[in-house]
Amino acid sequence: MSLKSAFERYLPLIEADLRKALAPPHPQLTSFYGMMQYHLGWIDEGFVPTKDGAGKRLRPILCLLTCQATGGDPEQALPAAAAIELVHNFSLIHDDIEDKSPLRRGRLTVWKVWGPPQAINAGDGLFALAHLAMQRLADSGVPPRRVLTAFEILDEACLALIEGQYLDLSFEARLDVDVDQYLSMIQGKTAALFSAAAQLGALVAGSAPESITRYRRFGENIGLAFQIVDDILGIWGDPQVTGKPAASDIQQRKKTLPVVQALAEEGRTEDKGLPVLSSVEVREIYQREAIDEEAVEVALKILEDLGARHYVEEMANDYYQQALAELDAMAVENEAQDDLRELAAFLVERTY
Repeated sequence: MSLKSAFERYLPLIEADLRKALAPPHPQLTSFYGMMQYHLGWIDEGFVPTKDGAGKRLRPILCLLTCQATGGDPEQALPAAAAIELVHNFSLIHDDIEDKSPLRRGRLTVWKVWGPPQAINAGDGLFALAHLAMQRLADSGVPPRRVLTAFEILDEACLALIEGQYLDLSFEARLDVDVDQYLSMIQGKTAALFSAAAQLGALVAGSAPESITRYRRFGENIGLAFQIVDDILGIWGDPQVTGKPAASDIQQRKKTLPVVQALAEEGRTEDKGLPVLSSVEVREIYQREAIDEEAVEVALKILEDLGARHYVEEMANDYYQQALAELDAMAVENEAQDDLRELAAFLVERTY
């Protein structure tokens, strides 16, 4: 099964399971559940069905592929896959509020349409529904003790995610964030759910503890690589492909890895015929009240000259290679395992 075939097979199952979870229990709550359905890309602001704005569903696909790769029944893992996706989207709604982001996936964010208070309710609703979805593992034949372990994995990932978000917000007012601190932050904010998705798939399949641990590390490494690639695209991505303005992360003063690495540089660039630039200028730009296009260009020049892009590209590739090493160490060869390798490659090579 190619990765494309896996998506074609599993996405409809994931969507059906998510829709079941988000079915309004009472007409009075139609608009409440409608906000959540809007965020997931199923309906527009007027609650009319649409196909715009749906996410990639990478984490639930990872969960099902891991289950299949270890000899389990992927459909049995659907409740866990849905739970992971619901938690992910809970975090996105709250993240948009905290960042005051007006757009996500080319559409107005939930808080921008219905206001922050109701958006908080929508995010909290997704969080609760994720736990209710996980309970359905018992209905799919997963042994009780394994279900309890699945809840532990989910809750630990939720806590790590929120801790990572706390750190991310705390970094906004700091210019002394180092690379290790940044990696610790994304290990929680981004990698934790990828790690949990892979771990849950192997758990549902009844894999040996060593295999579960290796899939957990596989998920963590591709999650770290995924976020670092996001950081690269946020600065050097093609606006026609990403749907975001060029170097948008710089204009928003985001402390992504290229910037963190550049700020940590003590050296200065040497460029004949041009002013000598250094991380000091980046620091000064990030302290401005507003960052205009000229300042963005200066910052881009400094990042390039300090080797920030090359540095982060190498780091993303290192995590990608570590992820593949975890798969190789299991000596398991089947179509789903190949799909996991292909998924890892996609996450690192993507342009959007």
